[in-house]
Amino acid sequence: MPNTNPTVECIANYSDARRPEVIEAIAQAITSVAGVSLLDRHSDLDHNRTVLTFVGPPAEVEEAAFNSIAKAAELINLDEHTGEHPRIGAADVVPFVPISGVSMEACVEIARRLGKRVGDQLNIPVYLYEEAATRPERRNLEDVRRGQYEGLKKEIGFKPERKPDFGPERVGTAGAVVIGARQPLVAYNVYLTSDDVEIAKKIAKAVRHSSGGLRYVKGMGVLVDGRAQVTMNLTNFHGTPLARVVETVRREAQRYGVGIHHSELVGLIPQEALIEAARWYLQLDQFEYAQVLETRIAQVQKAAATGIKPGEAPLYSLFLDALSDSAPTPGGGSASAYSGATGAALVEMVARLTIGRKKYADVEQQMRQTLEQAVRLRAELSAAIEEDAAAFDAVLAAFMLPKDSEAEKAARDKAIEKFTLAAAEVPLKVAGKAVEVMRLAAEVVTHGNLNAISDGATGGAMARAALTGAGYNVRINVSSLKNPQIGAPYMDELRQLESQAAEIEAKIRQTLVERGGMPPV
Repeated sequence: MPNTNPTVECIANYSDARRPEVIEAIAQAITSVAGVSLLDRHSDLDHNRTVLTFVGPPAEVEEAAFNSIAKAAELINLDEHTGEHPRIGAADVVPFVPISGVSMEACVEIARRLGKRVGDQLNIPVYLYEEAATRPERRNLEDVRRGQYEGLKKEIGFKPERKPDFGPERVGTAGAVVIGARQPLVAYNVYLTSDDVEIAKKIAKAVRHSSGGLRYVKGMGVLVDGRAQVTMNLTNFHGTPLARVVETVRREAQRYGVGIHHSELVGLIPQEALIEAARWYLQLDQFEYAQVLETRIAQVQKAAATGIKPGEAPLYSLFLDALSDSAPTPGGGSASAYSGATGAALVEMVARLTIGRKKYADVEQQMRQTLEQAVRLRAELSAAIEEDAAAFDAVLAAFMLPKDSEAEKAARDKAIEKFTLAAAEVPLKVAGKAVEVMRLAAEVVTHGNLNAISDGATGGAMARAALTGAGYNVRINVSSLKNPQIGAPYMDELRQLESQAAEIEAKIRQTLVERGGMPPV
């Protein structure tokens, strides 16, 4: 089946750039996690700051971020740190950005889960910002970081507004860390034809939103490499396009008799932001993205690889096509896991439709917890789709082992029993997770947005189907064991799960009648 590759990006900022060995150690802490790729590193000696950009599956990126925070805390002493850029921590800012197959809400959950772990295990104060913020006044990074490390040392533990979201109310030499979730950001610096930093500060004031400038621009003026620099973050390049920012800086610079010497990107930039800048400067009003050579090539290559032309069929049809062909895998076990993941996704949907609604404010925290669990279960059940297929392939491979001698027969029989038992374990795991999804479905049906109550119930039904299908696979594999007693604990657990599911299913139906006004089934 196709791999949807859920991908999260982390653009972490560390308060060091002048010691390459420190940055290399932090980078290695990141890449030590399998599945995580380091895309970019940018060090600025004047800022004394390094930005490392890495991507991968959500759980792996979360682990890599934790490793890097721990390593930065070990190697960076903020009492000895100087630099142009504001900072409150050794690992200063750690944002997560959804790239593909991952929602913003999932990134918020990653940020909060990581924040708690950093506070508990590393004993470092953690402040949540942007989409992960728990207080409105902490959404903006500059508000959280006001006063920098030195100011935080004096105020934490004394001023209520400095109480961290996680961790102790005191700072060590690693300072604090700001963790959050946000949309893709463009870090963009413009160097002026002047060494007068006051001009850069005036231009920054004119362009940044907080002082009346462009809506999605944050900026300040600094001196870098002997040249005045306007350093900016574009938090929404759709709302405030890059070309508009450049031209505003250019016009403001002209007021002071200077111009733009050159500009630079810190880290990576979405392709769309560059294309939009090119569209503006070239006045390509009728431009379409399909006119980009590389875009068209990618479309053709994807069509050749999948046999499906762009826009011809949705992604889920690829799995259904794989399920329908004559190959033995993916089969019923994978389909059961897929059904369970679908149920979890529906629970997520109802939870998201409930969170943030005034009418359901009293259950918001409960719905957030439900959402977090549903996101986890969907990821685990999605992984089980391929796990089940791999387990059955291993059984088939065991049957293909040679059996010409008694020794070979014994080895073959042992392998068949081993892999058959493993093939029962995967659907049993799916069955357990399916019941967890049913419990969550019951919660959203009972407490969630009334307008989506049937979607929650459908999620429960999909999870119930996952349990039924997984149960068939457990039974068929256990029954094929030469020693059925080995599989007896599996059957006991399955029967317990089915009993629990029957109670949950009855509860969902009753709630539909009582809360949703549905006729009794």
